[in-house]
Amino acid sequence: MRDVVVVGAGPNGLTAAVELARRGMSVAVFEAKETVGGGARTEELTLPGFRHDPCSAAHPMGIGSPAFSAMPLARYGLEWLHAELPLAHPFPDGTAAVLARSVGETAASFGERDAGTYRRLIAPYLGRWDSLVGDFLKVPWDGAPRDPLTLGRFGLTGLQPISWVTRRFRDDRARALLTGLAAHVISPTTTPATAAIALVFALAAHERGWPVARGGSQSISDALAAYLRDLGGEIHTDVEVRRLDELPPARAYVFDTSPSALARIAGLGRAFQGFRYGAAAFKIDYALDGPMPWTASEAWRAGTVHIGPSSREIATALRSASVHDQAPDRPFLITSQPTLIDPSRAPEGKHVLWAYGHVPAGWDGDLTDAIERQLDRFAPGFRDLVLARAVAGPRELAGRNANYVGGDINCGAFRGLQTMFRPRPAWSPYTTPHPAVFLCSQATWPGPGVHGMSGHNAAKAVWRHLGMNTPV
Repeated sequence: MRDVVVVGAGPNGLTAAVELARRGMSVAVFEAKETVGGGARTEELTLPGFRHDPCSAAHPMGIGSPAFSAMPLARYGLEWLHAELPLAHPFPDGTAAVLARSVGETAASFGERDAGTYRRLIAPYLGRWDSLVGDFLKVPWDGAPRDPLTLGRFGLTGLQPISWVTRRFRDDRARALLTGLAAHVISPTTTPATAAIALVFALAAHERGWPVARGGSQSISDALAAYLRDLGGEIHTDVEVRRLDELPPARAYVFDTSPSALARIAGLGRAFQGFRYGAAAFKIDYALDGPMPWTASEAWRAGTVHIGPSSREIATALRSASVHDQAPDRPFLITSQPTLIDPSRAPEGKHVLWAYGHVPAGWDGDLTDAIERQLDRFAPGFRDLVLARAVAGPRELAGRNANYVGGDINCGAFRGLQTMFRPRPAWSPYTTPHPAVFLCSQATWPGPGVHGMSGHNAAKAVWRHLGMNTPV
């Protein structure tokens, strides 16, 4: 009889396991794939020696995570690497807006008419990352906010749609960059609380950066797994769990899976029938013969590059994929170029590029040409550098990671009540109708990203359920 069994060895499952094991509980983790990682893996998807991240690549919320910060992950090989610029957003005229570590540099890239507006938008939260993120990412029953005034002020702005907040700016440079930040949740720009996503990402760049993990995102998962083993936890890979009774007896079961998978495995029937999955990603990993030939010089210095010529074009692409069930002609692209700062990820002189756009859930078409037309607008001739590409549409993404239902890499739509109440309205979003079964995936609050906070919060729910006194 173990204290806790965890199903799924993604960042949240591993974080939940660590949080419980470090407090003396016996923990076993079961993972369907041959290696741990979930959405934080690294594989040779194209050619030998080219190491790609099948999902997450840059980690602004990872380096800023309260859960990860409390663990000695550097001791287990995790090292964050920072590009000179966290993010660049190029425009057709060859210039770019940037999200820099410096607020001043960021504001200046928007032009004189909007520089002051950006400073005023960000100023109330600078220097308050630990308290703001600690309050924002926890759940209501976990005590009073550390800084209720800052959290309340953030909420007044953050609960608005990003399309409302960007009206403060006179020119489109700032509007486009902030709209691109909000687009990470693959939701229309008119969706409430999308401003919070943009603000958190912007603050993360200023306070912590947008790093990659040396060697790839797998390093994050490997560090969590190594720490767990040192704490006495067990990890069993290549074990697909189909029913709850296939698992060893335990006092509690924690699932780093989609809600629908949990309901199926635990025999909970229609417990999560109201949960909705969102639009999908269409991703291409490139092996390149050299660096991307960006026309904007800022993009040569940035770890992440967003491709969306205007806020209007980004909004159109998002609505096309998430509302109209159509693949956009001009997709908004999120790209990462990790070899800019980690040359170990490719043979000498070579590079890897990671890029994805948005398509309807379950879409079975091919967005490759549309993606490459967009890239060619801002890096003319890049196709001449392509040595190989690995293409993954919704079907392939779901095959790689069962949590990405229909290709939804966020494991749940960022719409309606699910914007704030994931996976359903509940005082504790981690509990289920089965008293000993808990959900800890990014389908729960605070949602997508490699930060481990869903696992951290779920561990607290388990701890309370088991009647333990020492808090997590």
